[in-house]
Amino acid sequence: MQNPTETPAPGVRLDIWLWAARFFKTRSLAKQMIEGGKIQVNDAACKPSRSVRVGDRLHIARGEDRYSIVVLGLSEQRGPASVAQTLYSESEESRLARQQAAEQRRLEATGYARPATKPDKRARRLIRALGDIDSL
Repeated sequence: MQNPTETPAPGVRLDIWLWAARFFKTRSLAKQMIEGGKIQVNDAACKPSRSVRVGDRLHIARGEDRYSIVVLGLSEQRGPASVAQTLYSESEESRLARQQAAEQRRLEATGYARPATKPDKRARRLIRALGDIDSL
């Protein structure tokens, strides 16, 4: 049992911290991602109400980006991006992997050129006809 004179290590709710550190635009979005299993604290699944403490390791999957960070500071208030970046430190391997994945996505999209306008009625019919060929 805990000694009443000891104070527990200070912590902040995970969903609030992710919002304050600007990983997600809203706290409810952060909560959805945590409940969806996109966030791990110290290599374990967690709940939005879990307390985050300085030194915790977080693995965050946001879209196609993967972050591996260490918590350096706690905040319950969302501030400027410059302040939010001081709350965590991203590992060098994570940063390089993220940059390589972004470069790979950019290279895959170089051969594709979006059409200038939406297809007209004739073009839509041709697209549907070509789609039927692929399903045979």
